[in-house]
Amino acid sequence: MQFTPKVVTGCLVAMGIFAATPALAHEAGDWLVKAGVTGVMPKSNNGTVGKGLVPKGIDLDVSNNMQPSFSLTYMATKNVGIELLAATPFSHKIYGDATDLGGDLGKIGKTKHLPPTLSVQWHFLPDADIQPYVGVGLNYTTFFDTKPQGALKTLGFKKLKLEDSWGIAAQVGVDIRLSERWFMNADLRYIDIDSKVKLDGKRIGTAKIDPWVATVGVGYRF
Repeated sequence: MQFTPKVVTGCLVAMGIFAATPALAHEAGDWLVKAGVTGVMPKSNNGTVGKGLVPKGIDLDVSNNMQPSFSLTYMATKNVGIELLAATPFSHKIYGDATDLGGDLGKIGKTKHLPPTLSVQWHFLPDADIQPYVGVGLNYTTFFDTKPQGALKTLGFKKLKLEDSWGIAAQVGVDIRLSERWFMNADLRYIDIDSKVKLDGKRIGTAKIDPWVATVGVGYRF
């Protein structure tokens, strides 16, 4: 199943139907450990690069990817949580389209990245079974194992680089009680990820990835 904002929104609503009777009651000083799966879904139209190579440049399209993930949240108060999101490396295919080169170029590269994100959350109903929250934070994305492929490789280019990115992240989510300590979780983030692109050491533009990041998992409260 591919995560989309609509799918995750549906999960948030569906999970709310299964509220238990006793309260989950996150307390100040609690640690929340969550594990699940996270889908990174870059927006459409990920920028145009290479206008120095071809007159109209190359339009980029970055593929989706899903990986296991985990997070750690410290409840500073009953309402305020501080969360760090981490995951195994995400892998993305990079596709190109260039009118000057005949249109669709197919896959022109690949990359991997890690996007640790630190967020401050506000839990609206800390004593309820259904605990919605919102968050805002800072994302750092580091790219590695980036390589030219397809048309770029055929044209003789040997090195493709995406530089690391800092950006703001916004979040909405919900915790649903399963037992005194266990709970289910789903959240949806929007992360600002813009990466400078270099080809054989020369900057050719910026990839505007700006993905929706959706997570579904299970958590334990210490």
